[in-house]
Amino acid sequence: MKIQRRVYDAILEEHLASNRQIAMISGPRQVGKTTTCKGHANFYVNWDNIDDRRQILAGPSSFVERLGLNRLMKGVTRVLFDELHKYPRWKQFLKGFFDTYADQIRILVTGSSRMDTYRRGGDSLMGRFFSYRMHPFTIAEISYQNLPDTEHITRPSRKISEDAFKALWVHGGYPEPFIKRDARFSNRWQSLRIQQLLREDVHDFTQIHQLAQLETLVKLLQNHSSRQLIYSTFSRDIQVTVDTIKRWINALCSLHLGFVIRPWFKNISRSLRKEPKWFLRDWAAIENEGNKAETFVACHLLKAVEGWTDMGLGRFQLCYLRNKEQKEVDFVVIRDEKPWFLVEVKLHDESIHPYLRYYQTQLGVPFAFQVVVDANYIDADCFASTRGPIVVPAKTFLSQLL
Repeated sequence: MKIQRRVYDAILEEHLASNRQIAMISGPRQVGKTTTCKGHANFYVNWDNIDDRRQILAGPSSFVERLGLNRLMKGVTRVLFDELHKYPRWKQFLKGFFDTYADQIRILVTGSSRMDTYRRGGDSLMGRFFSYRMHPFTIAEISYQNLPDTEHITRPSRKISEDAFKALWVHGGYPEPFIKRDARFSNRWQSLRIQQLLREDVHDFTQIHQLAQLETLVKLLQNHSSRQLIYSTFSRDIQVTVDTIKRWINALCSLHLGFVIRPWFKNISRSLRKEPKWFLRDWAAIENEGNKAETFVACHLLKAVEGWTDMGLGRFQLCYLRNKEQKEVDFVVIRDEKPWFLVEVKLHDESIHPYLRYYQTQLGVPFAFQVVVDANYIDADCFASTRGPIVVPAKTFLSQLL
């Protein structure tokens, strides 16, 4: 199988046509950042290429001849800087480049780490860039590669093939294993990705030196997806302080091994005092089917809320709900500071979770869904009415996101 186009192609096309700001594309290793961005650039500059690195170190003026900035040209030149965040003064370089040539050029920048996290000096880029967070394939992206409507951001449901759904569930949404669909390749790919994260990314972007203990933490986290993070437990098992565990998990989130979601309260400060839930970004590596199902849906929801936010369609958050009586719902999507819809995930079809109705009533949430992963697709709109909680197939519900 070969997929020619992604939803991020449409996002970048709109950005380049409408904005002069730098497009900052971040995301996990091997999610397709470079491949996608190359299709929108006239020139490719890679920090890992020693000749390109030498030119970057020489400053923006060294690119005048290469990019034709001293010549009459039709249209605007587009240049892609790949892995530029490895350069300690990357922000200063981009600021100088943008301030000097913004009228002649459009700039795309990719990086595996969160470029807003590892601030290595240099001047602020405030007002000079828009960020876009790239995610693996999802059910919605297999169905749609165009932009959502600005007024109705959820899409009509659309069925994907059983083969595509099985590949997504078994091999994950990262392009290579998803497209190749070979168990041996996927196993090797997953192992290599973790090795590269530990041996290269951690070394390049963090100050962590206890790599053996960090590797133990990573192994524990791989079996912990969809569960609450009890920092004291990890601290005891790995023999480091709680603050060290928190710092390491923050670093692993920044390097895209996983992500955390926090409980939502109207009083935001309260949510910061509660333990977050941890999710791997690659659900294919999870053995427990129930944990895998919840992680599968979590990754789809995170992609949607980050994508909608990045496109300027509103301010979205992914959280969960839990009160002092331990009444919990897996997910709540917050839209412009208000709960928009609730999600409880089940692997198999079951009676509706009682806390869905409880929280929908208490918070006045328009939609509440019990999402069933192994249910058959139904050709209907999950968002058609605001009645009480309903059971919906994951194949239907997730196709309506991003």
